Amino acid sequence: MLLPTLVLHSLLRWAVLAFGLLAIARALQGWFGARPWTSLDERAGKYFVMAIDIQTLVGLVLYGGLSPITRAAFANMGVAMKDTLLRFYAVEHMSLMLVGLALVHVGRVRSRKAPTDDARHRAAAIFYVLAVLVILAAIPWPGRAVGRPLFPTF
Repeated sequence: MLLPTLVLHSLLRWAVLAFGLLAIARALQGWFGARPWTSLDERAGKYFVMAIDIQTLVGLVLYGGLSPITRAAFANMGVAMKDTLLRFYAVEHMSLMLVGLALVHVGRVRSRKAPTDDARHRAAAIFYVLAVLVILAAIPWPGRAVGRPLFPTF
């Protein structure tokens, strides 16, 4: 069960990034192009939220039960905090991703409640850009000490 869940989690990162970039592009075009908020802008934010929510759910399944890395970290947090790999997956990855999740949700709510189209685009652009930057920082990219492949296989 671990391997399919890990592969799914790794592949879902691309959906999160794709929908995040789409939502950012729509927001920036609307903000700097002074165009009205459209149903396409609404859907871009909605799909970004859906993608990150699904990704978070799969990540929590890994974090809370399936991952031997987090189990090892929780067995002795003192040792885990001194080990780059254990610390990354037990603390850093999870913490940063939850910050990214919160930024996406705040951006969605703020853009939906903003009084003008310009304010909607601006709120979406600011929060979605911040979210994607945090998410990018928390991904275990290949080449990092904690890196994983870009496209995992079974």
